[in-house]
Amino acid sequence: MFIDTHTHLYSESFDEDRDIMIARAQELHITDFVLPAIDSTYTAKMWDLKERYPESMHVMVGLHPTHVKPESLADELCHIENELALRKHIAIGEIGVDLYWDKSTKEIQKDAFAQQIQWAKQYDLPIVIHCRDAFNEVFEVLEKEKNDRLRGIFHCFTGTKEDALRAIDFNLMLGIGGVVTFKNGKIDTFLNEIDIKHIVLETDAPYLAPTPYRGKRNESSYLVEVADKLSKIYNISIAEVGEITTNNAKKIFNLD
Repeated sequence: MFIDTHTHLYSESFDEDRDIMIARAQELHITDFVLPAIDSTYTAKMWDLKERYPESMHVMVGLHPTHVKPESLADELCHIENELALRKHIAIGEIGVDLYWDKSTKEIQKDAFAQQIQWAKQYDLPIVIHCRDAFNEVFEVLEKEKNDRLRGIFHCFTGTKEDALRAIDFNLMLGIGGVVTFKNGKIDTFLNEIDIKHIVLETDAPYLAPTPYRGKRNESSYLVEVADKLSKIYNISIAEVGEITTNNAKKIFNLD
C-alpha cells in the first residue's frame, strides 16, 4: 500500500487518459493521491477530481511560488482565504520560494509563503514546500514562523544532508520522488543516514519521471520505482517501504 503525497492529476497532461492512468496506479496498491495547488485557475478541476474519487483524492490549497505575481497576488491570497473558510483541505501547498525562473519576485514570494504558513498554523494544517534555488530564503521564512504548530513536507527534496536535517528540525518530512533514481540526483548518497520515519513518497506527476521513464510524462503508478530505489537504499523490502512511508503520510496529513 502506497500514498502518492504529491501528484498533479488534474493537469492537462492527463486529459486524454486520466481514469486509465489512475486505475494503473490503483492496481499497484497506490490507494491515495494528494493534489497540490498551483493557483486559483485549477481549483475547480481539483475539486471535480475529488468528487469523482472521494475516498482516494485529497485536496490542498495554496499559491505556487512561480505563480506569485504582483498584479494577481492580492486576488490569489483572497481566494485561498475563502477556500480555507469554505472547504476542508488536507494541507496548504505547494508554497515556498522558487528563484530558478524569476528572482525579481523574491520578496513577494517570501511574503506570500509566510502568509500561507500563518494560515496553516491558524487552521492546524501541514504545509507542503516547493523550493528551487532558494534553500536560504525558505529556511529564513521558516525560522521566523517556527512554532509547535508548524509541520509539513519539504516536497521534491534535493538538498544536502545538512539541509535535510535542518528541514527535519522544522518538523518537516522529506518528499522523495523520481530524483532519487537519477544518476546525478545525489540525495541517494546520504539518504540512508536519514531515518526513514522522516520520508514520504511522491511522484510530482506529470513532472520528474523516475528512471527508467526519465524525460517522459510522469504518472502515479511510477511511485513503485521510487519505492524500489528506497528499498535498496535502506536495505528493506518494498512492502516495508510502503508500510512505513504510508504511515508517515497518514500522520502528517491526519488521514484515517
